[in-house]
Amino acid sequence: MDCNEIYEHSLLIALPLMVFFGVYFLFARTPEKAIFDNYLRSRRIMGIALLLLAANYSVHFFLGVRFIDVNAAILMNLSTYFLCYWLFSSALTMLLDRFYITRRRLLAHLGLWVLFSLLSWAVLLLLPDGAMQKIGLAVMAAWLVGYGLFLVRRLLLAYYRAVRIFNDTHSDDIGSYIKWMSVFTYWAVIFGVGCGLLTFLPDEYIYVWILSSIPFYVYLFHCYMNYLLFYEQVERAMESEIAQEEEVAMQEAPSWLPKMAEKIKEWTDADGYVRAGLTIRELSDILHTNRTYLSEYIKTTYGVSFRDWITALRIDYAKQMLVQNPELTVADISERSGFQSPSHFIRLFKGNAGCTPTQWRKKEHISAK
Repeated sequence: MDCNEIYEHSLLIALPLMVFFGVYFLFARTPEKAIFDNYLRSRRIMGIALLLLAANYSVHFFLGVRFIDVNAAILMNLSTYFLCYWLFSSALTMLLDRFYITRRRLLAHLGLWVLFSLLSWAVLLLLPDGAMQKIGLAVMAAWLVGYGLFLVRRLLLAYYRAVRIFNDTHSDDIGSYIKWMSVFTYWAVIFGVGCGLLTFLPDEYIYVWILSSIPFYVYLFHCYMNYLLFYEQVERAMESEIAQEEEVAMQEAPSWLPKMAEKIKEWTDADGYVRAGLTIRELSDILHTNRTYLSEYIKTTYGVSFRDWITALRIDYAKQMLVQNPELTVADISERSGFQSPSHFIRLFKGNAGCTPTQWRKKEHISAK
């Protein structure tokens, strides 16, 4: 099989997947709730990006442009990648920041895309073959990579901000529901830069560019579909933070601190932390204080986020239950301690104690004899 056949077969595999994913993202329905509107917008933007890439693949497959005019193929790829970088990053970022896409930002990035495409065209079609054209292509490639890294940085900042918010406001590990965005982003950096470089490879290796896209887009499709199950919980957590930012933090007198310490001790002595799904808003209501100030108090006093503080309290409670109630299963103790699931409990317990709950219980029984 020669390079042309490998190239065509790889396109034949990738193209139907791209079209299916793109069309599905654009037209598949979501639950009839207003809270899913932002998710739907994000998915549709991602669908447009996938269909643009599918159109790029189609031109390569049906017209064989790569083997007719290499410069035209490179220009088409560079222009498509630049626009899709913006669409991909925007679709993901708006899942974490619903106000990310503004008219001004949209026009600015579309303007950059037009400018990039025109300069790429000038380099490829107006400059003579030789050193000048190679230097021009290197500059455009560097611009493309730099632009992609700029968008990646913005997305990662939004991701880590969201994780910090969840850790400071929720006892459950809400951040685990969006971890796929971090994984996908780092993979996208490798894939995006790799595709940019593969564009300039000799023809006999270009099929690598096409085949490498298949697992990448399958993972993206799987993550978007799986995220639909958790989106409402994540979005409500984000809405809670928006409301918190609109509050004015209360100014407390110095005498507030010992009183708050006493209130928190009374609450922990009553095992209030074992209630599943506890949030800092609910705790601030119980303690009759401002949640912004309470969050800062927990960080200052205990040196950890709200979630880590609650998790440590729950782990200590679970350790007592393991010793005092040998008839209870690990699943029972997980539920009574306020954890999301037994698997989540075991993972956190092992990170705290260095062993599983079952192993810890055996060690404690042996040492007690």
